[in-house]
Amino acid sequence: MGNSFGCSASGERLISAARDGDFVEAKMLLDCNPCLAKYSTFGGLNSPLHFASAKGHNEIVALLIENGADVNSRNYCGQTALMQACRYGHWEVVQTLLLFRCKVTRGDYLSGRTALHFAAVNGHVRCLRLVVADFVPSSPYDSINGQANGGDASNCRNKPDQSALTKFVNKAADGGITALHMAALNGYFDCVQLLLNFQANVSAVTFDYGTSMDMIGAGSTPLHYAACGGNLKCCQILLANGASRSMLNCHGCLPLDVAKTWGRHWLEPLLTPNSELTVPVFTPSNYLSLPLMSILNIAREFGLQSSATTDDTDNCAVCLERPCTVAAEGCRHELCVRCALYLCSTSNIGSELLGPPGSIPCPLCRHGIISFTKLPGSQAKEIKLNMSLGLCTPCMIHTRESNHLTPACTPEIRKNRVASVSSDIFCPVTCSPFPSVAIPMCTCNDGSCPSFEPREGATEDESSRSQSPSVDEDKMLTVRPERTSCSKMFWSRRSCSREQQCNSEINS
Repeated sequence: MGNSFGCSASGERLISAARDGDFVEAKMLLDCNPCLAKYSTFGGLNSPLHFASAKGHNEIVALLIENGADVNSRNYCGQTALMQACRYGHWEVVQTLLLFRCKVTRGDYLSGRTALHFAAVNGHVRCLRLVVADFVPSSPYDSINGQANGGDASNCRNKPDQSALTKFVNKAADGGITALHMAALNGYFDCVQLLLNFQANVSAVTFDYGTSMDMIGAGSTPLHYAACGGNLKCCQILLANGASRSMLNCHGCLPLDVAKTWGRHWLEPLLTPNSELTVPVFTPSNYLSLPLMSILNIAREFGLQSSATTDDTDNCAVCLERPCTVAAEGCRHELCVRCALYLCSTSNIGSELLGPPGSIPCPLCRHGIISFTKLPGSQAKEIKLNMSLGLCTPCMIHTRESNHLTPACTPEIRKNRVASVSSDIFCPVTCSPFPSVAIPMCTCNDGSCPSFEPREGATEDESSRSQSPSVDEDKMLTVRPERTSCSKMFWSRRSCSREQQCNSEINS
């Protein structure tokens, strides 16, 4: 739909505007013909929403959805806009798509990868925390862990949520590869820790069937993948959460054997089955955000637009612009819904001294926040239909005469505008559905094996609460393999060519 000859030229202009971040051009085209929001390219079936999400143009993403773009539309490979945003780490776009109720559990056509796989394989921990927000109830972390471990919890209504969370986090792509496998292979220890907090299965094994070609071996656990990747802290986190050193894969290899095969000699003392090394104890991840579900539901129901301030209404103490619409449970400090949502999406500072693990420190008193509540004085009827995220109907075209943006709404959109992202910073499309997956020291004849290079910013988000490794171990934490494009190392060539056809349009 939308690929007729009458709107093809205008549709290509909208595609270019969505790719380049030209909000004025996109709005002008949609004002003339709102049906262009459903346009898709002839080759890869990428919609303007796919282009805007992949490039991180959050303002255009919201504009397209408000004009009727399907938030769950798929391209030729079955990838949604949410998957594209998670692939490149645009957490603000992920947040916007979640507010418009996109489906996070969908997998693509190539290998069944969800948005969680795309976020984990590239180490985008903020995208990962947002993708699972609807499955993590705003309740104390201890009660959540008690339910997941089969214990008695006082809040019984969270049990279905935890069952759905476990099923979603452990969903396997082609070959049985989970998000935990991919994060461990690439050495993203912050993603590994967060996935384990979300009850990821540390004993999940890959399959011996499927189109994927796994050089590590079928029946491998995340510890096997971490041993191949060579990151010491990933191995320590997995071992601290119950991973087994004596687990054999279908090739009869231990994690120790995988480390020796791929030249990870610094891991041998830790991965030896009878190792006497002390594994440090890791606290819950700083990216565990308990109040995220509550503030997302409030934003969906009432929208992000706030009514005009009055004399008896206090402005938000953070932005000093919008009236307070939500209150933090516990300290009862009031914030606007935008600031509260931004706080829960970006904060990586734990408040274990003033609240349970996973709580967000209040920006005013540092008290731990577990959930937010809507202030009783707020009125949902004052929110316009096209700005109310809870009333969004992506499958319908809104009428232009009744839903025009008023001048008062325009500055609100401008405040959240994301700067254009140059296509030069994006990684070139390689020969695998996971472009960032790289297994070094290839044994094929395509070229020499890649060398090791220090990983930049590997300890940027590392928690200061965990035990500090030794000097030699600290050097090993920063070792990261270079990317290789050998198609037969991990995934099949057929899947590569199909995905390259879709992504070459976006990266062009």
